[in-house]
Amino acid sequence: MKGDISLSCRDLERFLGEEEERVHALRGVSLNVETGSLHAVVGPSGCGKSTLLYILGLLDVPDAGSVEVGSTLISGLTDEELARRRNELIGFIFQFHFLMEDFTAHENVMIPMRRLGQMSDEEMADRAADLLKAVALGNKLRRQSRHLSGGEQQRVAIARALANDPQVILADEPTGNLDTDNSQRAFELLSNIVREREKALLLVTHNRFIADACDWVHEMKDGRIIASHPHGERISV
Repeated sequence: MKGDISLSCRDLERFLGEEEERVHALRGVSLNVETGSLHAVVGPSGCGKSTLLYILGLLDVPDAGSVEVGSTLISGLTDEELARRRNELIGFIFQFHFLMEDFTAHENVMIPMRRLGQMSDEEMADRAADLLKAVALGNKLRRQSRHLSGGEQQRVAIARALANDPQVILADEPTGNLDTDNSQRAFELLSNIVREREKALLLVTHNRFIADACDWVHEMKDGRIIASHPHGERISV
């Protein structure tokens, strides 16, 4: 239900590197991401944006603080349990889509479902086809990803991120490798999916226009969130 908290973190701390050159990448970061909402994280390179996203995506663990996805508190889990929770709860979209080039669009979208192992082959095939239709690629199910355009490949990546019906979608510069028109199309597609399917989206971006279109923008600097702006407020990307 809209307004519920899909993703939250409290007092995240993260140190990177060896002792002599250790970097304090996150310094007490806290935020809430509500169901049905779009949140952008902006800031200069090296401020901690990607570190934050990887911890929220259960790809890294904080040195202190907590992460909660829906009603699931992520703390002290084994690597195997983290991987399972990540596959169940999180959809991740990268700037470079990381599709399997020799796989078809249909096969790429089925990969997360195969990892989770909760559906039959027929159910996985039907869901992958439905998701590709939802991103306007229903006529290219059987095309190898290497033969798709950049915008089409990113739409396959969006469909793949939704394969296991995650509560939260995380995106690291999801339109950074696309031209202006395809960037706008990809963002509009993500926005519609988040609203209609009651997901939550947190994305890292340098694109001011995309950040301005989100419900909240969180500005980071030196490992901290220094300001959070609701939709319509001026930001300094």
